[in-house]
Amino acid sequence: MTTSERQKPVFRFAPSPNGSLHLGHALSAFLNRDMAEALHGRLLLRIEDIDQARCTAEFEAGILRDLDWLEIDWESPVRRQSEHFPEYQAALHALIERGLVYPAFLTRGEVKARVAVYEAAGQSWPRDPDGTPHYPPIDRERPETEWREILSSGKKHAWRLDMRKALDLIGELLFWTEIGDGRTGEIAAEPGIWGDVILSRSDAPSSYHLSVVVDDALQGVTHVVRGLDLFHATSVHRLLQVLLGLPQPVYHHHRLILDADGRKLSKSEGDSGLAELRARGMSGTDIRRLVGL
Repeated sequence: MTTSERQKPVFRFAPSPNGSLHLGHALSAFLNRDMAEALHGRLLLRIEDIDQARCTAEFEAGILRDLDWLEIDWESPVRRQSEHFPEYQAALHALIERGLVYPAFLTRGEVKARVAVYEAAGQSWPRDPDGTPHYPPIDRERPETEWREILSSGKKHAWRLDMRKALDLIGELLFWTEIGDGRTGEIAAEPGIWGDVILSRSDAPSSYHLSVVVDDALQGVTHVVRGLDLFHATSVHRLLQVLLGLPQPVYHHHRLILDADGRKLSKSEGDSGLAELRARGMSGTDIRRLVGL
């Protein structure tokens, strides 16, 4: 790569191959391409296939067909997260070494049961912006000798960020630069509202939060263009960027494409699948019009 290429703005479209692309993905792909062209920048394609149970080669092939139909071009090679687990594990290990991450042994069912008992007593339990209850403090408060003994037994676990310890270490307010469709300017990050987020699970060596910040840094991404549903997650990403010494991109969170009931489109529901629209005889120009571009 030449010096000139390294200095260009870098955008990325990063779908997960766990279903077919819909109109919301088309909007994001078009915006990434259009903004990259306007700034004479580069557009990368990243396949976020951390979830090996749900992501398939067939869905990835469908993504490539859809993008080709929309006339979206990207630089080669495509980055597949499943080919870079060691890089995410290195980042996780760095946080473990600093005592910022702890093993969490409760299953989802056990967390749900604990929260239910707490709330049945009339007390409120903190929840993240997605409505998921914060993880109970039981494992965070274990002595290291105790959790290491449990680990040695082979018990399944996740690795969670000790949010309080991480924020104490930073000791300052975090911000990100936002140029999207909602609030713009310098946005104050609030990672604490997410509780002790998962960074790695027994069935996946990295979480979305960890892998996305590592990827953006390694790929030199300067502009992250994605849906408003990920606006609040940016707080966690800014915290991880600071903890890992990674650069921060500019963020553009764009409007969502909603169905007739005002619900965000979902791949799992088969909403407005691009392959189906293509089969009806629509063109890429038709799709641009459907998404309001």
